Amino acid sequence: MSPFKAYLIEQKEGLTRGGFVALEESQLDPGDVTIKVVYSSVNFKDALAATGAGRIIRRYPCVGGIDLSGIVETSADPRFRAGDAVIATSFDIGVAHHGGYAEYARVPADWVVPLPAGLSLYEAMALGTAGFTAALGVVRMEENGLTPAKGPLIVSGATGGVGGLAVDILAGRGYQVTALTGKEAEADYLKGLGATDVMFRSALDLSRIRPLDKALWAGAVDNLGGDVLAWIASTMKQGGTIASIGLAASASLNTTVMPFILRGASLLGIDSGYIGEPYRSGVWQRLATDLRPRHLPQMTRSIAFDDLPGIFDDFIGGRVRGRVVVDVAGA
Repeated sequence: MSPFKAYLIEQKEGLTRGGFVALEESQLDPGDVTIKVVYSSVNFKDALAATGAGRIIRRYPCVGGIDLSGIVETSADPRFRAGDAVIATSFDIGVAHHGGYAEYARVPADWVVPLPAGLSLYEAMALGTAGFTAALGVVRMEENGLTPAKGPLIVSGATGGVGGLAVDILAGRGYQVTALTGKEAEADYLKGLGATDVMFRSALDLSRIRPLDKALWAGAVDNLGGDVLAWIASTMKQGGTIASIGLAASASLNTTVMPFILRGASLLGIDSGYIGEPYRSGVWQRLATDLRPRHLPQMTRSIAFDDLPGIFDDFIGGRVRGRVVVDVAGA
C-alpha cells in the first residue's frame, strides 16, 4: 500500500488544527479489517471534533470522520473477505481511532457491518450515523408501543441530518409529524420530507415551561436537549414516548418528574455509538427496507475530499441542512 491521503486532527499549544497529510499503512490503528474507503460523511460531531469547538477527540493526533463505507482490502476475521462492501460507523472511529477521512482505514471487526442489499456505498453514507441514529430512535419508540394511531409526533432540530431523516422515516410509516425548527425559510423543505406541520422555535416561550402543559404529542424525537426537551416532556400525551438523540442546544435538562409519573411518559436514551450486534446490523437492514427514507437524494449533497475543511464552520454556524457525503475515493 502506497502512502495515502488522510485528514489528520492535531492539538498543538492548546489549539486544535486539522490538515491533509500522507500516512503509511504502518500508521493505521490496530484492527482486524483494513478497508479502502470510498465515502465518508460529515456530522455535527465531526465538525466539533475538527474545529475543537467541542471536546470530542479523545486522542491526538486522530484521523477524523466517524463514518465510512468502502471495500475490504484484508481481513483477519472470517466474517469479512477481501472485496466485501462494508460500513463502519460510531464506536471510537474518528474520536479515539483513526476514522473515515482517509483513503484507508483499519478497524476492529466488531465495528464493521456488511453493506445491506439494496443500499449503495454512497447511500450508506448519505444515511451514516445520522440515519442509523434516526432509525434506532424509531425502532426503540415502536418497541415501547408507539404507533401512528396514538397521535401526532414532533421532531426537533428538523433541518439537521438526524432530524430530517427522522421526519422522512416517520412520515413514511404513517405518522403525523410536526417539524420543529429555528429556520423559518426551510418550511417548504421540511414539508417536502413529509412533515404535516412546521413549528418555529421562535413561537415557543421557553422562559416559562410548565411542569405539565397541554398534552400534544404521542411521540418525539429530540435533537436539541435543554429547554426544548423540557418543553417537549411537559407536552407529552398519556403514555407518550420521547427519543433523546442529541444536544445541539444544550446538554442540560431542567424538568420535573411530573410528565413521567402523572402521564406515564417515557424518555428513551438513544445510544447509536456503542450499540452492538445483532441489533446494529438489524437496524441497518431496516434502513435498506421498511425504514428506508423516501427523500434521501433531496436531503443529501456530495463534496470532494479536498473540499472537506471548508464545510466544518458551516456546520458549527448552523448553515447546513440535511446530509453531506464526502467522496474520499473520487468515485
